Amino acid sequence: MRVPLSWLREYVDLPATETGRDVQAKLISAGLEVETVEQLGADLKGPLVVGQVLAIEELEGFKKPIRFCTVDVGQANGTGEPQEIVCGARNFAVGDKVVVVLPGATLPGGFSISARKTYGKVSHGMICSTDELGMGDDGTHGIIVLPPETEVGKDAIELLELVDEVLDIAVTANRGDCLSIRGVARETAIAYGLPLRDPALIDVPAPNAYGYPVQVADPFGCDRFTARTVTGLRPEARSPIWLQRRLQKVGMRPISLAVDVTNYVMMELGQPLHAYDRRLVQGTIGVRRAQEGEKLVTLDGVERKLHAEDLVITDERGPIGLAGVMGGANTEIADHTEDVENATTDVVIEAAHFNAVSIARTARRHKLLSEASRRFERGVDPQAAAAAAQRTVDLLVLLAGGTAEAGVTEVIAPSAPHTITVPADHPDKVAGVAYGRETVVRRLQEVGCDVYGQDELIVTVPSWRPDLTDPNDLAEEVIRLEGYENLPSTLPRPPAGRGLTGRQRLHRRIGRALAGAGYVEAPNYPFVGEQVFDQLGLAAEDPARRVVKLVNPLSDEEPALRTTLLPGLLGALRRNDGRGSHDLALFETGLVFHPREERRAAVHLPVDRRPTDEEIAALNAALPEQPRHAAVVLAGAREQAGWWGKGRPADWADAIEAARTIAREAGAELVVRKGQYGPWHPGRCAELIVVADGAERVVGHAGELHPRVLKALGLPERTCAMELNLDALEEAGDGIPMAPGISTFPVATQDVALVVDKPVPAAEVEAALRAGAGELLESIRLFDVYENAEQLGEGRKSLAYALRFRAPDRTLTVDEASAARDAAVALAGERTGAVLRG
Repeated sequence: MRVPLSWLREYVDLPATETGRDVQAKLISAGLEVETVEQLGADLKGPLVVGQVLAIEELEGFKKPIRFCTVDVGQANGTGEPQEIVCGARNFAVGDKVVVVLPGATLPGGFSISARKTYGKVSHGMICSTDELGMGDDGTHGIIVLPPETEVGKDAIELLELVDEVLDIAVTANRGDCLSIRGVARETAIAYGLPLRDPALIDVPAPNAYGYPVQVADPFGCDRFTARTVTGLRPEARSPIWLQRRLQKVGMRPISLAVDVTNYVMMELGQPLHAYDRRLVQGTIGVRRAQEGEKLVTLDGVERKLHAEDLVITDERGPIGLAGVMGGANTEIADHTEDVENATTDVVIEAAHFNAVSIARTARRHKLLSEASRRFERGVDPQAAAAAAQRTVDLLVLLAGGTAEAGVTEVIAPSAPHTITVPADHPDKVAGVAYGRETVVRRLQEVGCDVYGQDELIVTVPSWRPDLTDPNDLAEEVIRLEGYENLPSTLPRPPAGRGLTGRQRLHRRIGRALAGAGYVEAPNYPFVGEQVFDQLGLAAEDPARRVVKLVNPLSDEEPALRTTLLPGLLGALRRNDGRGSHDLALFETGLVFHPREERRAAVHLPVDRRPTDEEIAALNAALPEQPRHAAVVLAGAREQAGWWGKGRPADWADAIEAARTIAREAGAELVVRKGQYGPWHPGRCAELIVVADGAERVVGHAGELHPRVLKALGLPERTCAMELNLDALEEAGDGIPMAPGISTFPVATQDVALVVDKPVPAAEVEAALRAGAGELLESIRLFDVYENAEQLGEGRKSLAYALRFRAPDRTLTVDEASAARDAAVALAGERTGAVLRG
């Protein structure tokens, strides 16, 4: 919300010495987030005056149209003689009043003006546009043309209010009252301890039976609707300079008088309004829910298919506006500059109060966020509707010569003021400060509350503060107005003996281990689009395709919660690769989400006590299953080339080793087998298995991704990935990994080379050797794979393993080591058909 200081001073008598920075400090102390104070015209220096164009000469022979103008600036140049000025704009004519900057002046941005020769003529100054003066957009994108009655030679800096300070306030979602000059003025008056001249306190005629007919079919969606009619507007009437400048300062573009007045009153009082061309409205104005499939062309020219929950304004033809969001094109105010004969002369003014949730959903459903919807969804003062309508009528009568009809329509759904009962010392307990009853009552009265009672206060909330709903809200008002900076600072004292849980320690160890292995953590948002499952090549019946969808996603392209970490990680890899980082190793640990078979409604947990274990269990039962996964992705070089060697690219083995690294931290034994799943290359995919309670369980996959997946996701060639279920791995592990015992006896090493058929996985041969070697086997490592049809035979390969044997209590003899090796080879031959290579 942009708030000009000059406008704010109309309602609060601030000391003349107070600057925008001073007001900013006061409002920040009161709890408003004033982000910046913009100094308008800070580097502007005159003479800047009103001139009248006396003559225009078209200069020929240039690439663009150039005009040599003679302009009367009165006595502003010291001589009274007309100024000769070169100008390229075309939107003004002889006799028009324009803004002229004379030599010696400085424009915003430090642009100095002097007489200079250009296009074969000497230009003594400039004819100015709004952009050159830093005024903002006025819709013309050309020279400022002033009203004919403007006095020649008048100071344009004062006329156009070019010097001002504008506070830019980031209004939070609960403070809709501060989306208006009225609301910010109230906060300023409280901060300075000054009286407020409330612009909404004006005389409003009582409703009668002669107003424009209105019928509200949905009082829940619209609990108040005020309609007023103004006739006989002058078609040629335009917004005065002061009104246009105030709209520009708050960030709005002047359009036409009727529209500008409704926007002005909305910014002043916070009540959105809409003006209908009366001759285009047919019959009674109605408020109802849309019928499914109805269509409406809004003021932005877009045809919108309406939803059954949309609240619409109608006449006897159907919808003429999206309530609280945007009006319809079929009743749009016609501007005299486009069509004088059909210009709007009679208008119906709407000032209504709509349900905040309904407006918010409609605006998001149609992706149509407007100044009106922004205010309605944050809370608008329902009591201000009649005053806003009257203020609009008064301005239209004053500025456009209109006549206010006597009829006043006001449809109101009965409602009672919101009352809160709160102990007088409740703010003291919340803040830990003894404010006392008098201070609490005074502060609540300052924000507009009616307060009664002694020890128990009965507080009636003002209509402009719908965010005050419970005692803690009232406590917050007292605390912020007394000053957050005055709260005592106390450090919390955590109870001894409570640290991280075993699960948390495991996740941290895994993160450190992967970082130590050269991976970079890349956390991602947990949202995905369902099309990514097709890109990953998941089967139609794959459980990962069953997703939990969000009702209000941040992006319609990603409306579901992830069931796998790979989409986010692969997206991060693709972005980094596209920005020139080609050697990548990324990891992430995080939750994935799987919907439960039985859907349950979540319970509302209490806030005044700790929820019971049963309540927490009921809430968890309604939530989707959320196992924690770990995943890595790799591309490019795993080891860099240099003087030390050639380096090597990342491959499937690195992805499997990442899984083994995680398993070691979990104290689990990981079995690696040949597998086939979704995005992985069927010939280069490993299935990751753990044994829990005597049963094998697949906890993940690792390997090289399929070329089709790489193409669909735009990934580098030979990208590898691994993902596994950390919770399942933790269940299979033995808790905190124990340090291995170190034997003082020497190791006995035996190498064996076994010849097997090519399709036989090395993991199966290794498992057989491990089982046959018995307890003396300390480790086994595959160090060579050899294929040669002439030596080994067609379709055969040789696998060479290094077997390390050690006993905990003695030095092994050669016979013991050889016997263990022979037993391992024998079992491998029995299970896989392996024979010793001769």
